Amino acid sequence: MKTKTAMITIAGRPNVGKSTLTNFLVGEKIAIVSNKPQTTRNRICGVLTREDTQFVFVDTPGYHKARTKLGDYMVNVARESISDVDLTILVVEPIASIGPQEEGLLERIKGSNCPAVLAINKIDTVEKEKLLEVIDVYSKAADFAAIIPICAKSGDGVDALLNQCEKYAQESPFLFPEDMTTDQPERQVMAEIIREKLLWCLDLEIPHGTAVEITTFSERDSGIIDIDATIYCEKASHKGIIIGKQGAMLKKISTMARNDCEKFMGTKVFLTTWVKVKENWRDSDFLVRNFGYSE
Repeated sequence: MKTKTAMITIAGRPNVGKSTLTNFLVGEKIAIVSNKPQTTRNRICGVLTREDTQFVFVDTPGYHKARTKLGDYMVNVARESISDVDLTILVVEPIASIGPQEEGLLERIKGSNCPAVLAINKIDTVEKEKLLEVIDVYSKAADFAAIIPICAKSGDGVDALLNQCEKYAQESPFLFPEDMTTDQPERQVMAEIIREKLLWCLDLEIPHGTAVEITTFSERDSGIIDIDATIYCEKASHKGIIIGKQGAMLKKISTMARNDCEKFMGTKVFLTTWVKVKENWRDSDFLVRNFGYSE
């Protein structure tokens, strides 16, 4: 059987729904999501194999104005992911004006000579007339191969988007095994799950100043997995908030994370977490690289 592959970058501003779309396309949660911007920090590949075609979706950090070394890294990942792919999906919200983040991404798309599809997400939040205004604004801004309204949460319009993606598949061997859904190592997935729960449970800037390191990942003969994780934060006061009164907040975060880890791994997980302080780690080239944010 002749096989085809399509490398597809999913780009957009922070919190526009890129990771939600990636998870829906792949059919499994491989990218963390939250209601806070700049959730995704690394380039994450989601893999969908459908009959003779394998789609590799590259979920990228949100394109934003960087204020730290970590931010510089994230923006560079988003920018560089638009080159050397078969198609770029630009995900936008249903707003009839083009913001500076979208303008920057449009310039990058035009400069890459890569075909692009516009996915207008969150269509469940606007009336049809407003949606037509959004389509009009973006159709004048760039020569999109297609403009497809979608709702990444419910999957509305996602089949049409996938059918459009299939047009750009190139004849080649599959890049990943057919049953694989992500290129992320299991340790990294576990760390990201814990970080997601920090984003959901903590307010304001505290979760953006956290990083998670998996120090132990081992499987017993019975199949049970033992995970030791260290949560790093930037201030001693943040450490107290993460741990909470009598350890209540850390217990809540750990319980939520363990449940998702067990779903992903398909087996029982014993998770132990610690909290340590690394002041201003987001502005340290060494620590940013040490926590896995490297090109």
